[in-house]
Amino acid sequence: MLVVACIKQVPDTTQVQIDPVTNTLIRDGIPFIVNPYDSHALEESLRLKDSNGFTAVALSMGPPNAEATLRKALALGVDRSILLSDRVFGGADTLSTSNVLAAAIQRLAEQDEIGIVFCGKQTIDGDTAQVGPGIAVRLGFTQLTLVDRIEKLDLAKKTVTVRRKLEGRYEIVEARLPAMITVVRELNRPRYPTVPMRLASAKAQVEVWNNEVLKLDVNSVGLKGSPTWVSRIFSPQRTEGEILGDGMRDPVGAALLLVDRLLEEDLLAV
Repeated sequence: MLVVACIKQVPDTTQVQIDPVTNTLIRDGIPFIVNPYDSHALEESLRLKDSNGFTAVALSMGPPNAEATLRKALALGVDRSILLSDRVFGGADTLSTSNVLAAAIQRLAEQDEIGIVFCGKQTIDGDTAQVGPGIAVRLGFTQLTLVDRIEKLDLAKKTVTVRRKLEGRYEIVEARLPAMITVVRELNRPRYPTVPMRLASAKAQVEVWNNEVLKLDVNSVGLKGSPTWVSRIFSPQRTEGEILGDGMRDPVGAALLLVDRLLEEDLLAV
């Protein structure tokens, strides 16, 4: 049985630079990391491999340099790393991205039974939390979001029981397998790779699947398959802060000053 961890290579958000003309990320010279939430998804897939004998697969969609992210997954102990990379996948929004990932998972399901697919609850570059649920819908998998604990896994009954972290409370849910689970950071503490595993991962194969493998309609992927687009993007403003009014003695006046300043900066819709 397979357990799949969907991971994404994201820019180090402390060093993001945006091209003001094209509204796209400047990739040259920018360090990339594994999306932090996805690190916990990967760790949980490895724990299920250790405890239940699953075959662990790391799956990522991205440019060729995302291979480095998948080598890190191999160094941590996954059995297979697969990079979904093709020019026609470029410019994808969350709908198009989930379409490609779901197609790859479906192809894996033709090779072996899928038990669980893990995703981080969201990525730090997009923050949409839409890709995991999108995959679940396309595959018809049970959808469990915001999971901070795997309570029980019953392979005989093909059920999983999880705890979901909600605002001010927790929710215990039992669901049928196969399941798509999106995780929060409290789920586990990711492991570190050993030196022998690092050395072995440098020689291991990262499989690359392009659209010739997945055979998706080119109008359903990449920019062509994305009904949403970015109208404006900008780097966070990190100028020195400013104190407006006296919030202790005149909170209403301070609030009005704040509203006026936000309107001046075109940061508040009216």
